[in-house]
Amino acid sequence: MTRIIAGRLRGRRLRVPDEGTRPTSDRVRESLFNLLAARFGLEGLWVLDLYAGSGALGIEAISRGAAGATFVDSNRRAVATIASNLKACGISAEAMVATRTVSAYLSSPPERRFDLVFSDPPYALGADRVADDLGLLLPRLADGALVVVERASRTSGDVWPPGFDVIADKSYGDTRVEVGLRV
Repeated sequence: MTRIIAGRLRGRRLRVPDEGTRPTSDRVRESLFNLLAARFGLEGLWVLDLYAGSGALGIEAISRGAAGATFVDSNRRAVATIASNLKACGISAEAMVATRTVSAYLSSPPERRFDLVFSDPPYALGADRVADDLGLLLPRLADGALVVVERASRTSGDVWPPGFDVIADKSYGDTRVEVGLRV
């Protein structure tokens, strides 16, 4: 189980898929959302949660004032868990869940532009694939959008294609969080 840290859903517990996901720890989520809220605010933003797992990042954003979120994961158990978490939190109407690979989703025509994107791929996914995802993401981003990429601390290699400025790069134990600004 993981929980929502702050906002209107504070304290709600979220289910986590049995296997195949690595939920972002409460500590990392709290630090990340404190950074985002202090520097940018979350009110009214449209969020895209890639490799969504339990949906905790997108649900936390909605809890803190985001207008809505799209969750993308190819694992059917993860998608079922996300749908269950959205229903339990009473926010299904503020969300859309896509059962697709991230590359397939990003290769399809965009249905909207997003202000905030979370990309939490499996740590084993290579830097080249993460960079490809970020390149495919560009047409879906609003001007000044923020993209948060979570990777293993030991990961090396730049994944940011042209079109982004990295504005934060922090490590929390085994987790590294980078925040890119769409320029």
